[in-house]
Amino acid sequence: MAIGLVAGLALGLAAAVTKSPLLVAVSAQWLRPVGTLFLNLLQMVVIPLVVTSLFLGVAGLGNVGRVGRLGIRTLGFFCGATLFAILIGFGVAALLLPLAPVTPDQQAALRQVAAADSGSVRHAAEQITTGARFIVDLIPANPVRAAVDGNLLPLIVFVTIFAAAAAALPDEKRHALTDLAEVATQALIRIVRWVLLLAPLGIFAIVASAVALFGVRLIEVMALFIATVIAGLAVLITVVYLPVVAVVARVDAWRYLRAIRASLLMAFSTTSSLATLPVMLDAAQRDLGISRPVASFVLPLGASIGRGGSALFQAVAVLFAARLYGVSLGLGSTFEAGAAVFLASLTVASVPSASIVSLVPAFTATGLPLAGLQLLLGLDRVPDMFRTMTNVFGTLTAATVVGALEGDKLE
Repeated sequence: MAIGLVAGLALGLAAAVTKSPLLVAVSAQWLRPVGTLFLNLLQMVVIPLVVTSLFLGVAGLGNVGRVGRLGIRTLGFFCGATLFAILIGFGVAALLLPLAPVTPDQQAALRQVAAADSGSVRHAAEQITTGARFIVDLIPANPVRAAVDGNLLPLIVFVTIFAAAAAALPDEKRHALTDLAEVATQALIRIVRWVLLLAPLGIFAIVASAVALFGVRLIEVMALFIATVIAGLAVLITVVYLPVVAVVARVDAWRYLRAIRASLLMAFSTTSSLATLPVMLDAAQRDLGISRPVASFVLPLGASIGRGGSALFQAVAVLFAARLYGVSLGLGSTFEAGAAVFLASLTVASVPSASIVSLVPAFTATGLPLAGLQLLLGLDRVPDMFRTMTNVFGTLTAATVVGALEGDKLE
């Protein structure tokens, strides 16, 4: 991906600087279908991956009544942390992104390219609902129709309700459903990995086309976007996670950081929360003194739905795309974007760049061109490392806090 990004930047800059008709044609026209094909392959797995991963995360809890207080505290922490992350993401993005303005001419050109690349953009704009209608439409009269139309928010609500009902079934019946969902999720993740094998070529085509059209200014805007994401993640850790550990669990910040450093490094290098889970379990029980029942419950759940870093990234990405395409997001549209990010963050699969795929509901809800996902994917490797590390930080923080509330004597 890094090679594809650098090569795309080089070709795009060469076309923008030299104005060579051949280079401009290659980068801005001939390569564009390659980027569109890559985006279509990713969109192909969105709906089934959302359904299976969300169902597995919720139904895997088992009998909600039996889980009781532990489940309520864990889910409450993850939901609260995600909401804080979204608010921080919107705040940091609103503060920093205007430092690299995008001209109206560039916005108009980007919109023209997006309209040519994806016929679903117009359909997405027609599906936008506001106010009370937005709330009513969250409950689908026909979930299958919502899936066919690509209207993911109502589908997410239906799957959540269905998974909660499945969690209340007897274990043998519930396991039949969760085992099927787990196998399906693994197969879909494998498809995503196959698609990502084409990522260097896709990113090369995407970046070369964009830079050829917009030159150095777009590179400045991209760099600011990455810096904004990293700054927001740093704020989330220092303002939310570390103070909660210090106040509720009464664990010294430096002591806590030393205990979880191996998990953070694993997350940073693999960009996968699931790959980091064995290291997290070891750190929680051996280095932090969290009891096995709490660690065994909270950490796997957190690897599935503990996505504070991803939610913050998605909030910044929505405002970034809105600035690129000149889409004005008022208070109502921002609320819809936040709701979409909150619900979609629960479905992020633990594979690299999955946060880009799960941005589709947020883009659809706000009328942003889905072609914007192509640019985000080209920039995603560095933010992915930092946000996965933040996700793992939040999951370990949840286990530490819940363990303290459950009476564990933390070290």
